[in-house]
Amino acid sequence: MTSFGNPRLLHPSENEMEDIHEDNETTPLFRNLTRSLSGLDEPTSERQNVGGPQRTLSTFIGVFCPVALSMFSTVLFLRLGFVVGQAGLLETILQFFLAYFILVLTVLSICAISTNGAVEGGGAYYMISRALGPEFGGSIGLLFFLANVFSCALYISGFVEGLVGNFGPGGSMNVSSPLPVDDPGTSFAAWSYLYQSGVAFFCLVVCLIGGAMFARTSLGILLIVIVCTLSAIVSFFIKEFKCVPIPHSNTVLYGNDSSNPNITLCRNYTTMTVATVKENLFRNYTIDFATGDHMTFAPVFAVLFSSVTGIMNGANMSGELKDPSKSIPRGTLQAVCFTFLTYLVLSVLVAFSCSRSLLLNNYTFMQDINVWAPFIIVGIFAATLSAALGNLIGASRILEALARDNLFWFILKPATILSKGGNPYVAVLISWALVQVVFLIGSLNEIAPLVSVFFLLSYATTNLACLALELASAPNFRPTFKYYSWYTCALGMIGCLVMCFLISAVFAAVAIIVMMILVILLHLRSLPTSWGSISQALIFHQVRKYLLLLDSRKDHVKFWRPQMLLLVANPRSCAQLIGFINDLKKGGLYVLGHVKVGNFDETQFDLVQKVYPNWLGLVDSLKIKAFVEITQAASVRDGVHHMVHMSGLGGMKPNTICLGFYDDQIPEDSLAKQRQRALRRVRFYSSENMDTDSAINVFPQLRDTEGDKYLTADEYVHVIFDALKMQKNVCVCRHFHKFEKEDMMHSKKMRYIDVWPVNFFRPDTANYFDNTCLFLLQLACILNMVPGWKKHTMLRVFLCVKSTSEDSEKKRKKLYTLLRQLRILSNVQIVGWEHILELLGESVDELENHPTRFPIVSDEYVLAANELIRSQAVSTEVVFCYLPRVPAKASQRAQYLKQLKLLTSDLPPTVLVHGIHPVTSTTL
Repeated sequence: MTSFGNPRLLHPSENEMEDIHEDNETTPLFRNLTRSLSGLDEPTSERQNVGGPQRTLSTFIGVFCPVALSMFSTVLFLRLGFVVGQAGLLETILQFFLAYFILVLTVLSICAISTNGAVEGGGAYYMISRALGPEFGGSIGLLFFLANVFSCALYISGFVEGLVGNFGPGGSMNVSSPLPVDDPGTSFAAWSYLYQSGVAFFCLVVCLIGGAMFARTSLGILLIVIVCTLSAIVSFFIKEFKCVPIPHSNTVLYGNDSSNPNITLCRNYTTMTVATVKENLFRNYTIDFATGDHMTFAPVFAVLFSSVTGIMNGANMSGELKDPSKSIPRGTLQAVCFTFLTYLVLSVLVAFSCSRSLLLNNYTFMQDINVWAPFIIVGIFAATLSAALGNLIGASRILEALARDNLFWFILKPATILSKGGNPYVAVLISWALVQVVFLIGSLNEIAPLVSVFFLLSYATTNLACLALELASAPNFRPTFKYYSWYTCALGMIGCLVMCFLISAVFAAVAIIVMMILVILLHLRSLPTSWGSISQALIFHQVRKYLLLLDSRKDHVKFWRPQMLLLVANPRSCAQLIGFINDLKKGGLYVLGHVKVGNFDETQFDLVQKVYPNWLGLVDSLKIKAFVEITQAASVRDGVHHMVHMSGLGGMKPNTICLGFYDDQIPEDSLAKQRQRALRRVRFYSSENMDTDSAINVFPQLRDTEGDKYLTADEYVHVIFDALKMQKNVCVCRHFHKFEKEDMMHSKKMRYIDVWPVNFFRPDTANYFDNTCLFLLQLACILNMVPGWKKHTMLRVFLCVKSTSEDSEKKRKKLYTLLRQLRILSNVQIVGWEHILELLGESVDELENHPTRFPIVSDEYVLAANELIRSQAVSTEVVFCYLPRVPAKASQRAQYLKQLKLLTSDLPPTVLVHGIHPVTSTTL
């Protein structure tokens, strides 16, 4: 039997009390609180604990400068003419508004998240992972890492393009010994790859020295870019009309004469004229000479957006910022506004002064019309190189954070190796190696769509994180930044996804699928993190809302389902029963109930709170879908009263009470057996603790003699009586130590679920079905519908008739008709039982005259009924039998329990069932 309480746990020992106090005093909350009160501060990141760099960067140097430099990058001096020439001034302004609209909405989300707590190293990845949990955080962090890698390659490609365009053959600088370049149409651009590798190696060296050094030099680089930009703006007003030469690399315009240095074409710089702006006002998509592809809105927007994706660069330096929560929102918003105004001014000036043919055929035209050409050359190199450095540093920091969080097993473990100064040089080397691989894709315009898709997905998930935090309405989500709302987050997320699929639907779909696969793998890994997952907050929010809508007064029998409360004393003895009830619940409520016997006033601590985590661990270990309810009461019976009344919430309340059987059998340790089986099936992706001893020893040892029972037979019968009195269905389960589900699943022989819808204690009722009979059929049918059971078992319903009766076939057809109306697929088996009826001490007619009296039947009759059931249970997996009501007279209850033991003796796993309410329906 499964008993309900353990008096040995009533009074804790002194050692147990010391453990409890020690647990309380070593909790993170307790430690943090005492440190706060004492004025002590813990290191804010793991990197600082190992000698990492101090937080020394201010808002301007640490956030504004790297963000502004990254957002200028390639478009400012290399692709602004391309965008205006292809899209026209109006559509260019529209694209900038669209791009910056998405960016601003994402920045608002970043500001909200970053001002809701301490931001550590890892920047955007840290914020997203701590908001959405390790599953989404890990997959999105990897996506964002790749976005930075691709972006670094993009900016280095822009640098090399400016280098070759100025110092290559036919370049604007007209050097005597031009740089060697690749022939047009070559399959592999070896010289370009060599130049890109050289620039990437320079970035590698700078990053190995340290990210803080780059951040400090970013101020000087930004000043250089600003001076070069101002020179370009001034040049538009003071330079006179000029025919600007077209570089020979433009094979679209030169055709077969591109290699002839004697032929040089030129296009007009007209100064500020109305005619020029009219020519450039509307879109005119044509062939891009750099790729040979015909342009449309999507690839042009991809080039533009890929160059303004640096809004996370400040967040990526969060580990080096003095105050990340203040610096990130201020610096990022200021940089966004500054770069947006700069781009608008330059776009208008370009549209007013440069012919469309010039814009489409010469991407470096700005240096030809500048007051001093080297200004633009320096600007190109400074903007692209600084953006590449920022992204390489950002990629390495994200990779280090991913590795530190140990999300991807041992694969990323080397990325946690730091230098003496705290620089993650292995992560830098890995990022640099991947950048080298990205160079193989091709030119700047070919890499740009991939960069845009990666960043748009990253921004979409950032908005999703903020949206989820806002919708969850968690009291602790109260960022100091207030200029955001759920609709700005939703609008930003939708905008990112729409533009992502507009740029490249195939690549976006593949990226999302890969990200979801990573989410599933990380979820299956059972990550032991204590970050807190937004999914739990959202689930709570939605469950509370829908529980309020679930009205028990609107229940209908058509939608009835079992809501199980299984009373368990020691799970060591009933692991199989716990799993069986999990199969029987049919998507309904399942609660494991446990009673701690004792007087609360006499205990020094709450027994329930001490053991509750162990029971939650049991649920996880057995992989069942159940809740846990534990109560403390003076007796098991009182505890069951508490549990039956208080278990569940709202419209989800248990309607069926399940309990083990009260007998003299010594219980078996089925939990140990089940855990041993689990050890043989350890999954390579699971990180859960499979230590058998630690999983089992938290529960008390099983009783070994009859004297160790925790409740009396009379109290046990009272529990059944009380459950029926409280209008709950009752299931009494016996012999489930014999139940081996795995053996059934691997058996090639068909097994049976037997249903005996007859009250052997009231044989006079065998001619009709009451609620209990229908409940028996319903539970057996539910069990037969469960995957696994459906394949390996068959349902049999036994009809007890007199062999001499002439209407036995008529009864069989009547039962078959009923089963068909109830949509229960079953075989009907007719068995004769007149030899059993002859053993009744009182005739059936006399029983009918006293329907309310508990029937008095002989033990010999009950043993004969048991023999009848056993004779039919040759290949039976589970038997469902009728549980008679508990007699009202207390003097008859010992006999009642004794005859239940006789009725179920030596049977397969058996469920005695008594139903209270209708549970089946034949209506639509």
